[in-house]
Amino acid sequence: MTDIICMGEMLIDFTPGKEERSYVCNPGGAPANACIAIARNGLKTGFLGRLGNDDFGKLLKKTLEDNDVEVLLPDLTDEAVTTLAFVTLYEGGERSFTFVRKPGADILLSASDVDEEAIQNTKILHCGSFGMSANPSRDAHFAAMELAKKNGKLVSYDVNYRPMIWSKEDAKAVVDRVLPYVDLLKVSDEELDFVGGEENIPKLMKECGIAVVIETLGSNGAKYFFNGTEGTVSGHKVKAVDATGAGDAFWGGFLSRLLLGGVASASDLNEELVREALAYGNASGGLCVQKMGGIPALPTRAEIEAFLK
Repeated sequence: MTDIICMGEMLIDFTPGKEERSYVCNPGGAPANACIAIARNGLKTGFLGRLGNDDFGKLLKKTLEDNDVEVLLPDLTDEAVTTLAFVTLYEGGERSFTFVRKPGADILLSASDVDEEAIQNTKILHCGSFGMSANPSRDAHFAAMELAKKNGKLVSYDVNYRPMIWSKEDAKAVVDRVLPYVDLLKVSDEELDFVGGEENIPKLMKECGIAVVIETLGSNGAKYFFNGTEGTVSGHKVKAVDATGAGDAFWGGFLSRLLLGGVASASDLNEELVREALAYGNASGGLCVQKMGGIPALPTRAEIEAFLK
């Protein structure tokens, strides 16, 4: 039995090297980042995503295996190359992306790749919007979420909007369809339009049956909405060198703390545990931004616990 299955894209992040106009190749992709972050907390994880039958795809598969993540789709595809993302860094560690994906292997994930038995044998299914920007991957995600709900599993979702990939209108239409499946929702302060603004979150939670909404606030930490209450848990002031993967390190930490706290259904949640999980996630994200590259910078459980002390 896995603690969590993370579904969607795994790709190559080309982050700026030390020499001008040079790039360093790092494994990345939001659900894969979160998956490995959770694995580094000692939890049992599975990754469900399509990788290309090329040197990059082989590197990504090995990265998952090296981090003790179960590769649920071990066969690499010849139909498209592994998706690539070129990262531009700005002062303070902020970044933008240019994607090579027309299509990329991640979009070729299909509903037939979703195994109901794997969904039955996990506690949480985690997905994001990036992998739902085109078919067949979009239908695969809906198929997995339907199976998760049918089998009483928690569904985690990261809005993770990337304007280079699709329009805001198209993305919002998909997110609107997704929300009734979601138990644990992550949205950044820049993505509040997807939930009708911060003031609409409590109403949306009731309408869609969402247990927890977490609004990330960058270096200021995160705000939670749970069971009619809300509050903020502060972040950590650290020297950021690269924000790539920081949100995934945060969310991986948050989900890890919930799982380590015995959460397997919405009824297992309470406000104290949500706050503890946010503090843990903030520490995970704070550690991640102090190193270059997404997956290489993801901290372990021992590092997070030492940081919190």
